[in-house]
Amino acid sequence: MPTSSSTFQINAELHYQVLQRSTMLLNIHPLATGNQKLTDEHFSITPGVRWEEFPLETGENRYIRLDTGDVTQLDIVYSVMAETKYAMVSHEEIHDVSVAQLRRSAIPYLFPSRYCQSDRLWQLAFKEFGAIDHPYDQVVAISDWIFKNIDYISGSTDAATSAYDTITQRSGVCRDFAHLGIALCRALSIPARYFTGYACFMEPPDFHACFEACIGNRWFVFDPTRLAALNGLVRIAIGRDAADSSVATIFGSMQMTGMSVSCVSRDFQALGPEDLAGQAILIKP
Repeated sequence: MPTSSSTFQINAELHYQVLQRSTMLLNIHPLATGNQKLTDEHFSITPGVRWEEFPLETGENRYIRLDTGDVTQLDIVYSVMAETKYAMVSHEEIHDVSVAQLRRSAIPYLFPSRYCQSDRLWQLAFKEFGAIDHPYDQVVAISDWIFKNIDYISGSTDAATSAYDTITQRSGVCRDFAHLGIALCRALSIPARYFTGYACFMEPPDFHACFEACIGNRWFVFDPTRLAALNGLVRIAIGRDAADSSVATIFGSMQMTGMSVSCVSRDFQALGPEDLAGQAILIKP
């Protein structure tokens, strides 16, 4: 299976007004793995704020836990160079496996979760995609259906919006598109998980959410928004849904006053639909 790689310069800044002493779980550091190498990593934060980095025991996601203390303004600045590897896999090489043959680590991603109520969407999933024979073709059809039937409208949803809400109101942002894709996959007994990351040259620049589906015991990435090139993603975190891998989880009271995100590259060449005809993208862990 041939692999390719690209190097990305990532910069992120987050600014908050602290209304009361708060604790934040911050998740903006990409994963450091054998196939995603990080160099020149820098992280700075408002003086007086105590913080620590730790991986969650349930996964590899890198978290910063910070205590704002007495500060009233929180400024976070992060930068890193990330080299990522991905593989293109022919559709003919992707084989179906039964639930009995699934790797154990994929099993939790079969179940409904807070934002991905697959148990409430199984009827729609089987009506639209149940007659498709191969699970990979089912996920491609799911991704295409979401793109065609859900309007991408910034600000149309909030942190409480679920996949069921999205299918009802027919609008959302990348987070909602990912949740709906995950829920429909799980309704068809295809393990699916939430992917949050940086996306090279995405407009407008922002953190990006998409999803991965486990087919033939390999995780392939899908982006129903079609806003990001699949080979230009840098993995920050994975989880059952955004509750497991949101960029920032706040315990207390803080208000965001500004944010900037960029992911650029000198050697990156985006793969388009013609490049991906008959091919799937696997972002190597």
